[in-house]
Amino acid sequence: MTLRTKQTASRASLFLANLLLVVAHSALTAEINGGDQWQSLFNGKDLSGWQVVNGGEFSVTNGLLHLEKGAGWLRTEREFTNFIFEAGWRGLETNYNSGFFVRAGLAGKPFPDGGWQVNTKQSAIGQLIHGKDSVVQSKTAAKPAGEWCKFRLEARGKMLTLFVDDAEVWKQEIDSEHGFIGLQAEGRKMDFRNLRVRELPSPPRATE
Repeated sequence: MTLRTKQTASRASLFLANLLLVVAHSALTAEINGGDQWQSLFNGKDLSGWQVVNGGEFSVTNGLLHLEKGAGWLRTEREFTNFIFEAGWRGLETNYNSGFFVRAGLAGKPFPDGGWQVNTKQSAIGQLIHGKDSVVQSKTAAKPAGEWCKFRLEARGKMLTLFVDDAEVWKQEIDSEHGFIGLQAEGRKMDFRNLRVRELPSPPRATE
């Protein structure tokens, strides 16, 4: 084997080794982040995949999930454990009020007993509520009716993190491990869009 052939073979081996490292890193990152398997929760046509609980008038209008009135909530058909949930929402009248339930159970009326809720109330956007108790105060300024807002909720183990319009707002430990994702009906008109979820693997347990 000539010197040039050896150099060519060496470069090829180095390139292959680097390529394998990139592939392995990408696979590890995908495993940690749960891959890129986003699941749409709303098809823009009907309420397939959702169920009304205890009341609330929900419908589909112009490709948007619309809340007209009532008291109750709209929940996913299945439960989730570790996940990233994203949704756009807007209030349609002054003093609008709604919220997203996270890992909620079915007991309780009109809302889940002891449920964790991230508020979309105009005067308390992003407030975290447990049952009727405020756990984290709103850190986001009120938005006028008709203006869209984006929430991203990351539930990893006992930790829940809120992003508002792609900026992290707070991180808080919660005691609910599994349950439904839901939209609250509290008598005010709201619109929702781009609802999607990405399930995540369980985070590693802390060693003692």
